[in-house]
Formats: sequence, structure tokens, C-alpha cells
Amino acid sequence: MQRLKTRPQFQAAMAGGTISRTAHFVLHRLVLDAESNVATADPPASVAPTGPGSLPPVQGPQALFAVQSGVWLGAMVPKRWARRAVTRNTIKRQIYTVGSTFEARLEQVAPQSAHVVRLRSAFDRKQFVSATSDQLKQAVRTELLQLFGHATRRAGAAAATSAAASTAPLSPTPQAKVPAPC
Repeated sequence: MQRLKTRPQFQAAMAGGTISRTAHFVLHRLVLDAESNVATADPPASVAPTGPGSLPPVQGPQALFAVQSGVWLGAMVPKRWARRAVTRNTIKRQIYTVGSTFEARLEQVAPQSAHVVRLRSAFDRKQFVSATSDQLKQAVRTELLQLFGHATRRAGAAAATSAAASTAPLSPTPQAKVPAPC
């Protein structure tokens, strides 16, 4: 599993849409195009010159993830919701740990994708006094398991439903009987 590192990568992944949310976290996913991640050995002869101003006017988000394919994961824990750096780092560690346990399931759902887990509200400091308490770690882990579990179940159910719909025979729709004119 690759980690998101740059601001444009995080922005592109968050623009992909929300797929799951809990009381404190949101999971965003951007499904990447598999063909755009393939690097060609010989560039075509009609390639525009490189240099200032030579970038295409529209560049897809796949260019941000072209280095390696697979599942990408990033963690956003704003200072607004977790004031102490110790708390932010603890939450990020939990995000990456739980994300790595769900890596295989995320690859089954979307083999080429970028995910961002974002903290969207604060954990109550009155309930979790210590920045690295076992209660806080357990609460974060439980909620992250729900977040990833819901995302993989929901995507798996949607894939199963679409597969069943594509293989199911089409039956004629019943039409209402219209009385014959007199």
C-alpha cells in the first residue's frame, strides 16, 4: 500500500467522493484509470516538447499516482480537531494500521484507487484525558474498523448487485389490460 504524500494527491483523492463515514471519520476514494498508470517504454514521436508552458491544459488526477499502481492511502488529522501532536500522530498510526489490514479488500473493490481518511470531529478531551490513552486508541480503532468495513461491504454489495443484474435474464414487463372499445 502506497501512502499519499503531496497536497495535490490528497486534493484529488478527496475530490473522488465520500464512500463511508462515522461519527469522527470520513473515507474518500478516487478510482484511478488502470491504463493511465502504465508507463510506456518508447514515447510517441509526436510528444510535445518539455519545458515551461508545455503542460497540457487539462491534466487528470491519474498523473499524480503514475509512479506506482495499487491502493494508495492518506490520513488527514487537522489540528482543529486534535490539538496535540501526540494525539494526531496516534490517530494517524491507527489509520495506517487499520488501512493495511483492509488492503486486500480495498484492492478487490477497486484495484487502482486512492483513499483518504479524514478526521471530521474531535474526540472529547474530558472522556479521553491522555493524548495516547488505551481508551482513545481503542475508540479510534473501533471506529476505523467500522469505517473501512462499511466501505468494503457497501462496495462489495454494489458490485454483486450490478453483476447479478447484468447476468439476470430480462423478463417482459407486465402491461395493464386495456378494455376494448365498444
